[in-house]
Amino acid sequence: MINYDSVIMNKSNGKVIVVFILLYGLISGIFSLLSQALQLFITPAVILLVTSVFLLLLVEIYFRSKRFKEIKKSIEFHINECNELNEYILKLKEGEIWRGSQFVGQAFLSDTSRNNFQRSYWSQIDNVNDTINCSLSICRNAKSDPIKYISKYFNIIPTEENLVHFENILNKFESAETGRKLLVEQQHKLISGISSKIPQLIFKFWNKRLKEELGFSFVEMKDIHFQKFTFQYVSSGGNSSAKCVVILDIDNLNNLVIYLNDRINFRKSIKGQRALITSYLRLQIKERDNFTCKICRNSVSIEPNLLLEIDHIVPVSKGGLSSLDNLQTLCWRCNRSKGSKMI
Repeated sequence: MINYDSVIMNKSNGKVIVVFILLYGLISGIFSLLSQALQLFITPAVILLVTSVFLLLLVEIYFRSKRFKEIKKSIEFHINECNELNEYILKLKEGEIWRGSQFVGQAFLSDTSRNNFQRSYWSQIDNVNDTINCSLSICRNAKSDPIKYISKYFNIIPTEENLVHFENILNKFESAETGRKLLVEQQHKLISGISSKIPQLIFKFWNKRLKEELGFSFVEMKDIHFQKFTFQYVSSGGNSSAKCVVILDIDNLNNLVIYLNDRINFRKSIKGQRALITSYLRLQIKERDNFTCKICRNSVSIEPNLLLEIDHIVPVSKGGLSSLDNLQTLCWRCNRSKGSKMI
């Protein structure tokens, strides 16, 4: 449990701000005297430039001061916790991608006709395993029914193995998205707790530098790199083209899992036991377990920014089923240490 009350400092020390203001006045006064004494024309821009240099120097001095090091030391444990969660999230976001279709090699297409037609869209023809060159009607149909068409044209066969594969990807990506939001909230709350101790000029204008100096790892704010499937049409004359891009994001992963499940003929011994691991089921399991880790008993009521995940008690690799009694709620720390072990 993170006790943020212990992180919050006592009273704001405004000495540094006062020093900034006094130095600015002092520097302005010095240049004013020099201007009068030497009859030099010193523009406000020059004064502002020199003042900025002095401010940057003071910032460097502050970040190397004993006072700042004491603040950093007081929250070091919590910063390390944030960094561990960030590292875990980045690994989740490296989720497996689908390799159903195969690379067919690389080639170059050029126009050798005497008439020197433009055929500008020929250069846009892609020849990679996540792009299929097709007719214009297939592009249009893929837009209307994307899950059906990526399954058909990218060789996603409705099998138990493929269903488990995409359920795992969905589980990882959804945990990563949830964890990213919780991490940002946790970092914001931690920094807000020490804001009264940090000079407001630094807190406002050097916020990113402040996070770096405190020791926070970079928080990846971008979305997960979801796999994209592209249907591409290029006319035979090379003068027109169209594309339909299907992004396998969390919503489409849910739809794909349901689509595959509806087309799989399960054995009777499994059909009645298997639970479809979708976003809805993940929430159901967490609610059933009172949003509490089944191993360490930590919960969102104790640690509001706790990342909870759904785990197979008996791993699928060891014969475990995706059944309600074989699924449990674990915090990310326990799930990471458990791995494929049976506890």
